[in-house]
Amino acid sequence: MHSKKNNRALLQCLALSVYPMMMMMMMIHLSCVSSSSASTFFKPFNVSYDHRAIIIDGNRRMLISAGIHYPRATPEMWPDLIAKSKEGGADVIETYVFWNAHESIRGQYNFKGKNDIVKFVKLVGSSGLYLHLRIGPYEEMQRFVKKIVDLMREEMLFSWQGGPIIMLQVIENEYGNMESSYGQQGKDYVKWAASMALGLGAGVPWVMCKQTDAPENIIDACNGYYCDGYKPNSYNKPTLWTENWDGWYTTWGGRLPHRPVEDLAFAVARFFQRGGSFMNYYMLVKGFVVTTVDLHAAIKLCEPALVAADSAQYIKLGQNQEAHVYRANRYGSQSNCSAFLANIDEHTAASVTFLGQSYTLPPWSVSSQTSIKTVEFSLPLSPNISVPQQSMIESKLSSTSKSWMTVKEPIGVWSENNFTVQGILEHLNVTKDYSDYLWHITQIYVSDDDISFWKTNEVRPTVTIDSMRDVLRVFINGQLTGSVIGHWVKVVQPVQFQSGYNDLILLSQTVGLQNYGTFLEKDGAGFRGQVKLTGFKNGDIDLSKILWTYQVGLKGEFQQIYSIEENEAEWTDLTRDGIPSTFTWYKTYFDAPDGIDPVALDLGSMGKGQAWVNGHHIGRYWTVVAPKGGCQDTCDYRGAYNSDKCTTNCGNPTQTWYHVPRSWLQASNNLLVIFEETGGNPFEISVKLRSTRIVCEQVSESHYPPVRKWSNSYSVDGKLSINKMAPEMHLHCQDGYIISSIEFASYGTPQGRCQKFSRGNCHAPMSLSVVSEACQGKSSCSIGITNAVFGGDPCRGIVKTLAVEARCIPSSNTGFSQI
Repeated sequence: MHSKKNNRALLQCLALSVYPMMMMMMMIHLSCVSSSSASTFFKPFNVSYDHRAIIIDGNRRMLISAGIHYPRATPEMWPDLIAKSKEGGADVIETYVFWNAHESIRGQYNFKGKNDIVKFVKLVGSSGLYLHLRIGPYEEMQRFVKKIVDLMREEMLFSWQGGPIIMLQVIENEYGNMESSYGQQGKDYVKWAASMALGLGAGVPWVMCKQTDAPENIIDACNGYYCDGYKPNSYNKPTLWTENWDGWYTTWGGRLPHRPVEDLAFAVARFFQRGGSFMNYYMLVKGFVVTTVDLHAAIKLCEPALVAADSAQYIKLGQNQEAHVYRANRYGSQSNCSAFLANIDEHTAASVTFLGQSYTLPPWSVSSQTSIKTVEFSLPLSPNISVPQQSMIESKLSSTSKSWMTVKEPIGVWSENNFTVQGILEHLNVTKDYSDYLWHITQIYVSDDDISFWKTNEVRPTVTIDSMRDVLRVFINGQLTGSVIGHWVKVVQPVQFQSGYNDLILLSQTVGLQNYGTFLEKDGAGFRGQVKLTGFKNGDIDLSKILWTYQVGLKGEFQQIYSIEENEAEWTDLTRDGIPSTFTWYKTYFDAPDGIDPVALDLGSMGKGQAWVNGHHIGRYWTVVAPKGGCQDTCDYRGAYNSDKCTTNCGNPTQTWYHVPRSWLQASNNLLVIFEETGGNPFEISVKLRSTRIVCEQVSESHYPPVRKWSNSYSVDGKLSINKMAPEMHLHCQDGYIISSIEFASYGTPQGRCQKFSRGNCHAPMSLSVVSEACQGKSSCSIGITNAVFGGDPCRGIVKTLAVEARCIPSSNTGFSQI
């Protein structure tokens, strides 16, 4: 039990809600920003750790990290992505080092363009942020890790050199999940990798993710949707959350998974409540950024107490309710304290008593209280948190081009660079990952007796394969006969031959490779097991015992006909009568849209293939449709998340829009090249812009004041009264946009939601004029939520809310282009 003195000290804690609803989704504007060339970033500092936290320059820190993978963006995008992360409250940027990008051929390194890791790290440092560098390839461990550590040291990028790197990761990510499959060798490998890493003399801490047997000098860290219950394997190590999964992978033909931002905020708050000290959003930036400014500010407000306390005092408040109290006992002071109150019940709010005061805790929520010097505690906890909303506008540009050109891809052998051997070869051993495509060509002789046998018995010859991945196309005499799609699925494909010799062509394709799991190097691609032709009069034909001619890749790939350079392709004009067509290349030119809005290609009219703009590979596309069922009309964030919860896009193609970085575009004559496998209509391809044109928000007078004001607003006598600060509404257009008009504003009891607001029985007549005067013509604005601001109390005794819908337009005229 606490003494009365301690109770009074804790009751000085200032109430601060970090309910999940504090989070919002914000569109990142991927603008092109020139990079900084600064050569110094910090005064050299050491990094260590204890059981509580990472220690930077002698001080424990509570760290928020943002995952940005540099090769998944262009260098022109890096500064804006880093700046948005910092604006959202990040202290650290996390990235993997992409071995496959840097060393696709052994001993030949690529550190140019989007692979310029040194430039990326320097940009992070010049922004005043730290960096967590995660190396560890699946193979070539020692050689490549040493290469990267030496490179970072040569560039003076470690903290003790004045650089931003404060932490490194070694060994394959989450190797611990499969270590047992390798027996004692797996255990020995972990020890070897740790010893190798420590021997490189990087001078900063090393981590292993999901590695519960990490050696003493390596921090074992948590990856997952929730890590509040995780504890490292030694008391001497801090609790780190290296991957907070804020989303999940999308698969072709699958529904779109969405993790509710409310649940994400709950998970973050719980992590720090229960002793965590480093949390990394994985990924924070994937075209969108989840901004958690207030949540992160709340954690930073609690930081003095969190880092000063060696552990929390646990208080049971109910069956599913609990409190963790942190006080600055490290320095013998009671002036700093923080308390977290959690209700982990998924359905029911709970009334609890904490240190003599009553609180109502919403389900699946965390609230915090913190003291700042001397404060007057006077505001109750409230679940009514402002949630900014944004309406995305999709601007379709004209797709009336008649200037498409086309060239057919040869089916089968197209160059002298082929070979013939007996039997079926493993796909990857032949292609060496130079191409997705591998042609298998042979000839099958069909006698008149076979033809008669099929007619008499009403059977058809069939290609059967025990197992195949990912895509198989079957051609007979140059004509596509059938396709099979799946991951190691059985093939039973009926075919039709003519009398005499017939060309049988099997095209195996990969759609990505396995990147996780035990013995993944043995997964392979192509065909497994028996490959045969059934249904012949004299019995089955074993295709694995006959001669096959192999041709790797596509002729168009080899010629690089997607390049802006001249090539040998014989392009001809495309007419609408010439579509749809399989295994066909298309090209056209288009002008870049004006403005700075993100640009995308809408390939919804196509089937499956790949796209290039000005020689840059946009990626694979595939308009396969997701199942019609399984999506939820409403998403309840309460309760543990999994990738099947809160899915969307049922019955629609998994993806039709494909981002084109602005830095890849020129003002006019941009080359677009499409390779289409299954047939589509290129005339319907369009260029689209995406922007936030409508911004909505609702803030009640019962909401808390902005967190940023809690830590720096003191009265003359050193005391802070929360009652003297008002809640605020903050409206913000995306970069390059200003608020052109206020479509709706009502201070009182407004009803409805974004773009469907309406006045309630209580309404302040000055609402529209007040908001318009404060916001119109500006990129952002703030409005105090008080009766005085709106000319008096429109309805006494009722809690008032301000609801606003604002329209954003480009700050300069934005035009449109035609493809």
